[in-house]
Amino acid sequence: MNRREMLLRTGAAAATLGLSRFPLGWTAPADQRSKRVLMYSKSESYEHDVVKRKGGKLSLAETIATDLGKKHGIQITCEKDGRVFLSNAIKDYDGFLFETQGNLLKEKGVDGQPPMTAAGKKVLLNSIADGKGFVGCHCASDTFHSPGSSWHTQDRAHVDPYIAMVGGEFIIHNAQQNSRMHVVDPQFPGIEGQADFEIKEEWYSLKNYAPDLHVILVQETKGMVGSGYMRPDFPATWARMHHKGRVFYTSLGHRDDVWQSALFQKLLLGALSWSLGNVEADVTPNIDKVAASANVLPKEPKR
Repeated sequence: MNRREMLLRTGAAAATLGLSRFPLGWTAPADQRSKRVLMYSKSESYEHDVVKRKGGKLSLAETIATDLGKKHGIQITCEKDGRVFLSNAIKDYDGFLFETQGNLLKEKGVDGQPPMTAAGKKVLLNSIADGKGFVGCHCASDTFHSPGSSWHTQDRAHVDPYIAMVGGEFIIHNAQQNSRMHVVDPQFPGIEGQADFEIKEEWYSLKNYAPDLHVILVQETKGMVGSGYMRPDFPATWARMHHKGRVFYTSLGHRDDVWQSALFQKLLLGALSWSLGNVEADVTPNIDKVAASANVLPKEPKR
């Protein structure tokens, strides 16, 4: 039995005993090369505060992610320059962490950074399909919208290939508010044993769900205020396989205090570690069982 198999079996035994099979203190085995992740946070029309760099320093999200990686054996490099996807270095990354926004191919964006190119986008998607991991936070679903997309319609047949990879697409958000997350998979790495919880966030209403989502957290809409949430409960955090690649997305990640919370950081660490193949999880599609009305969309208000 190799070191990796031993760790996985030990984790399974711990779960049987009611212990966490993915402790926050997990680190890569000494004989295993540290995995490398590219954190990309370019913004086209709106740059979230958590990814804004000030005074030449890394943003809050970048700082938290890189510090988390250092503690747990994951090398995270932060970048906003879209030309990186055509660089020789791209082959050396094992996965990607995105908190991006808008059409990343546009020449001019609010952050002033060089854009990704169509060829770079293809490299990204091919890399994931070939086995590299992907973790998307919050506005990663508000990136590369589907052509002709309207917030009250969806069309899986013509969805943008990036959105198809992520597994869902942003429609709209209303005012930040407290809302309840229903934990439908308390076994997923980073969320083990977590009960349903309430947190204040800028909640995304989503559409164009991939049919093979393994849903982890469901957005409970009862009591929420805003036209975008006038719909049945819908997936907010999930995992899926994109050909050979492991893909994770969560709508969490707008607010500073969310990034700073132990709950989010543990979930992020679990997502990164699963996407990189450092830990295992059952990602059998379950969207039809746990969010059967996910594709019932809110009605667009009359103008």
